Amino acid sequence: QAILAQAFPPWLQPPRCRSRPIAHFRYSLADEMTTSSVWDPNAANFEMKRKASFSLFSAGDPSARPCPPLDKDEKEKSKQGEHEKLWKLMGSYKANDVESIQRDVVSQVEYSLACTRFNFSREDAYRAASLAVRDRLLESFNDTNDWYAQQDCKRAYYLSAEYLLGRAFQNALVNLDLEPQFQDALMGLGFEMEELYPFEADPGLGNGGLGRLAACFLDSMATLSLPCWGYGIRYSYGIFKQTIKDGWQVEKPDYWLAKPVPWEIPRPDVTYPIRFGGKCEEYSDEKGVRRTRWVAGEIIQAMAYDNLIPGFDTFNTNNLRLWRALPAEEFDFQAFNEFRYAEAVDNRRKAEDLSAVLYPNDDETAGKVLRLKQQYFFVSASLQDLLREFIRKPNRKWSELPQKVAIQMNDTHPTLAVLEMMRLLVDVQRLNWAEAWDLTRKTCNYTNHTVMPEALEKWPVDMMQEYLPRHLGICGEINKQFMEELKQMYGDGPKMWGLSLFQEEPFKGIRMGNLAVLGSNKVNGVAALHTEIVKKETFADFYQYFCAKGEKDKFVNMTNGVTPRRWIHCANRPLSDLFTKHLGTHKWLVDMNLLKAMIKKKDDPALQKEWMAAKRQAKQRLVDYLKTNNILEADVDSLFDCQFKRIHEYKRQLLNCFYIIHRYMMIKQASPAERAKIQKRTCLFGGKAAPAYINAKTIIKLVGNIGEVINNDPDVSPYLKVAFIPNYSVTAAQAICPASDISEHISTAGTEASGTSNMKFVMNGGLIIGTMDGANIEIREEGGEDTMFIFGCLETDVPGIKAKALEGHYPIDPRLQRVFDSIKKGAFSLGCDIAQEKLNGLIERLCNITAAGTWEGDRYLLIHDFPSLLEAQEKVDKTYADKAKWASLSIQAASSMAQFSTDRTISEYAKVIWDIKPCPRPAPVRAAA
Repeated sequence: QAILAQAFPPWLQPPRCRSRPIAHFRYSLADEMTTSSVWDPNAANFEMKRKASFSLFSAGDPSARPCPPLDKDEKEKSKQGEHEKLWKLMGSYKANDVESIQRDVVSQVEYSLACTRFNFSREDAYRAASLAVRDRLLESFNDTNDWYAQQDCKRAYYLSAEYLLGRAFQNALVNLDLEPQFQDALMGLGFEMEELYPFEADPGLGNGGLGRLAACFLDSMATLSLPCWGYGIRYSYGIFKQTIKDGWQVEKPDYWLAKPVPWEIPRPDVTYPIRFGGKCEEYSDEKGVRRTRWVAGEIIQAMAYDNLIPGFDTFNTNNLRLWRALPAEEFDFQAFNEFRYAEAVDNRRKAEDLSAVLYPNDDETAGKVLRLKQQYFFVSASLQDLLREFIRKPNRKWSELPQKVAIQMNDTHPTLAVLEMMRLLVDVQRLNWAEAWDLTRKTCNYTNHTVMPEALEKWPVDMMQEYLPRHLGICGEINKQFMEELKQMYGDGPKMWGLSLFQEEPFKGIRMGNLAVLGSNKVNGVAALHTEIVKKETFADFYQYFCAKGEKDKFVNMTNGVTPRRWIHCANRPLSDLFTKHLGTHKWLVDMNLLKAMIKKKDDPALQKEWMAAKRQAKQRLVDYLKTNNILEADVDSLFDCQFKRIHEYKRQLLNCFYIIHRYMMIKQASPAERAKIQKRTCLFGGKAAPAYINAKTIIKLVGNIGEVINNDPDVSPYLKVAFIPNYSVTAAQAICPASDISEHISTAGTEASGTSNMKFVMNGGLIIGTMDGANIEIREEGGEDTMFIFGCLETDVPGIKAKALEGHYPIDPRLQRVFDSIKKGAFSLGCDIAQEKLNGLIERLCNITAAGTWEGDRYLLIHDFPSLLEAQEKVDKTYADKAKWASLSIQAASSMAQFSTDRTISEYAKVIWDIKPCPRPAPVRAAA
């Protein structure tokens, strides 16, 4: 603090001495309110106008460096010199030398945080430094946006219900190439930069692979200088904070906004109306054309919060715009005066429910309604915003929309965009139906992330009628015209029923997957096998329909990826430095094909020594993390076996549990001499179970109980340890992925769309034990068969296995039967009757052998794949014992991952689906001395 006090430069010092204050306040935007709505619920078609558009004081967009093209009025003002001083003051960027950064940080301490030299913490230092970084992001963002506008380039917009971003501080510094300068600047102020990272909360905007993929995509879009924005929801509480009590998952609010978030920019001027309920009226416009307007109901306000996304090794900075739900009226003063205090703020509570929690429990009707409203809320706000941006250019024609805009719907959550686009074009902009439908289908695109029909959302017709009546009508008209076309092609029959946008059983509803496919230009899967399943099974009728129409290229594959900037450079700096040292350049961070040069040196003893030293550093960091968080005392020299992903039966954490119990029993029975020869192993699990998913929660309980039994057994614990790491997050993953020796990706073949955790683990030199499912197949093709320990049936084997089981041929391996018997005897229930009951239920269902492959039996074929799993695990132990071979395989696998960088993925999206090109911002001109 003494260093900091001295660091206040003279121009920040008042002319008199300061005395030590008693206290100071913290400014917070967390509870920001908004002004009342300007929209009349009884009016119609006022969408695509921001709230500021109704204000007498709204001004034009601010200028930035370099000066953007001026309209007529601005040119006149420029001639008169009205803004000359303003533009001159904004004509240069913030300096990035150490002293200038220190001045910025200190200025933020005083003037943004209202702190003093004498009352200043590490957390304050984090916030001040973050604001200093954000200032530089804003400069880049403003100029990038102006550049895109000048170039009038085609833009892509990524709509996703979740973004699992992770911490922004280090990532922003790395991408802006400011990490060394800020490190030195903070060191000069008395702070280690690494000490500040923990003060940043992981944004609660995502859950699993879907959200993390979206975040990696944003990073690659900016890095490739592509004109792309993301849109989503600014959740107040995330999905939930996972805690473990008595072995069971307990959900608690994840209020990541409890403290001010320096990275987000509130945009109260960017606020749009969202309507629910009401009714539809027919009317004739001034030209006598019959039209429909949606009136009455309630209006919710969607307010924007911007989160800036810097690219690596580029001057471009893009944006993730998130929407917060706010009421039309903040406060009912009359209700308050009548002592109805709860009712006075009822509108605010109801509105904020929409952006409160990611994936609210939808077991009951109220939860389903909230999900529907939540999805429409962010889709409508996003489309109003991006269409407004498109049409605000002078002389723009709606026919140009597909040449200037591409929209990507990430899974079925945003697929209401098809109906909302039609409503905005037909009702608000008054385009004719045929033109609007043509523009919609040429602009929207759909990514499917699941092969499971039950995961494709279907909205009840009666619910749509109550909350989105206009959209139900639009969907009905689309389907009517589609059915008329199909009748001409196929006649009235099962083909039509399968392709219809509506289902009749088990309830009358809208099939959102069908709507997305019909209303999109391109439909893509996320791994080669997954895309084939989408074409042949999930949407087989649609694939055949479009092939018959000559659109054979409508369904395409876009294998997922991850960004190497976060998952190697930020998460595993020793490995990143090793790559840069041996390649002689850091360019591999934007072209991972350069890493292939490492493969020819994979058997070099010197490289292997460096490689394994970097791996040991990563493992030691994880050991320290586990110890600090009172999770486990782990042996850094043991084999680290990791399975971290959403807890779900198809991901087969339960199969891994069965294997660990088998290994425990084998070690327990072994003699001391035999145990000494056994490979030491640390088995780590992590991931969240949906709050209503009882079986998944039971699996978490079983993992914890297995750990309790094994870790406290003196005969076994020196050779095997097990732990469940609660509240898995991006920050936790950055500690876990680099430390993995082997990771488990063991879903039943044909059930995992892609997976991305497999890519993160392999990029950091971990090998995979897995099935021929999802992206495992392509990772194996790239890295070589020896780099992956494959087991289990193939996707093509599944029908035959189910058929044999139906005939009674589905044998249970005796070793697995011993595991079942041990569980049923209570060895892993720890005296908990509830756990024992749930575990018995799981075992009994699995043992219903004639129902294997169905929900009444072993749905995901654990029993079938168990024997080959044991063989694969034995091979893992044998290979790991040969340290040179393991190091060689690790180098080969990690150096073969170019195909799984999101830079490659997004390049393909840009070329094949969006038809957009990079729009790199020119390098800033150095100011004259």
